[in-house]
Amino acid sequence: MCHYKRIERSIGEYIAGRYRRVVEVGIGNNPEAARMIAAAGALMRCTDIRPGIRHAGLTVVADDIFEPEIGLYAGADLIYAVRPGVEMVPPLIALAGRVNSDLLIYHLGCEIYGDGGELVDCGPVLLHCYHRRLP
Repeated sequence: MCHYKRIERSIGEYIAGRYRRVVEVGIGNNPEAARMIAAAGALMRCTDIRPGIRHAGLTVVADDIFEPEIGLYAGADLIYAVRPGVEMVPPLIALAGRVNSDLLIYHLGCEIYGDGGELVDCGPVLLHCYHRRLP
């Protein structure tokens, strides 16, 4: 479990240092990255398909990435997900395109989608950028 927290801290530090309006998709029971981003003042909200998820100091909203409420993501310069199911990646890419945001994914193990997108080195882990926002 400690290893996962180090991964999430690395992801949180990377994102907090580069983005100003961020949404995490699928927060579940792993709020470490979101907390770091929130501490930097860059977290808009977190989403998860399961209603009722609560993490102190974070705004968590129930939303289904397969039928997303676009307003929850509008204005984000980054949407990210930590260890999402690979079936979630296509709707995440579509969503990032609709709201014109970057999309970063940290995959579980060696699981990737398609060509893996652009690799982003954030220290001890690699993120996959599947969409870049237009200027």
